[in-house]
This record gives sequence, C-alpha cells and structure tokens, in this order.
Amino acid sequence: QVQLVESGGGSVQAGGSLRLSCATSGYTYSSYYTGWFRQAPGKAREGVAGIRPGGVTYYADSVKGRFTISQDNAENTVYLQMNSLKPEDTAMYYCAARPTRGIWSPFNPGDFNYWGQGTQVTVSS
Repeated sequence: QVQLVESGGGSVQAGGSLRLSCATSGYTYSSYYTGWFRQAPGKAREGVAGIRPGGVTYYADSVKGRFTISQDNAENTVYLQMNSLKPEDTAMYYCAARPTRGIWSPFNPGDFNYWGQGTQVTVSS
C-alpha cells in the first residue's frame, strides 16, 4: 500500500522557517521522483520543488534561494526546508510521487500518481 505522509506544517511569522517532511512507503523509492506542491484557497495546485532519487533537484522560481529540498534515501523520506517565508507562501503543502521513467513535468500535478494528505503552512505578516 503506497503511503506518503507529510508533517511539519504550522504557523510562523514572515521571515521565519519551517521544515516539512514526507515519509514514503509501499513502493520502490529509488524508482520514483518526489515533488512538493502547494495549493492556496481559490488557487490551482502548483509545483514548488522536487527531487530525483539520485539527488537532482528542481525549484519553482518563486522559492529559489529560500527553499531547499533534500532526501534520506535510507529512510525513504523527503524534506523541504523553507526559509525566509512570506505570506504568499501560505498554502496546504502536499508531497507527491511518480515513476522516474516516461515523459512528465516536475511541476505538473496531473503527472503524479501518489499524493499525501497535506500539511498546512500559514505565514503571517
């Protein structure tokens, strides 16, 4: 049974930091790409960052230089370190996974097979 479980969300003031975790299980981690997405109320879900099993990373322009994605291959867990948070980062954050094979976009939610339940991040000004 595939599971992705996010944790680490919360409420912080602008300029603060949070570290999200995504614990995965039920599939061969080394064959899957993991991405972080977010969705604010009334807005479409958007890709934030992603990482290949070998360590190649991807970032949306809006978070480059502030967010860092990393992974613990032994624990099949992906992290998203978020620094210099802004009110516009407020959203529900989801991790998602898909096989590395094939043609797909790191930032297209429709290309992902498995999703977590999400963790809320709220940044106040």
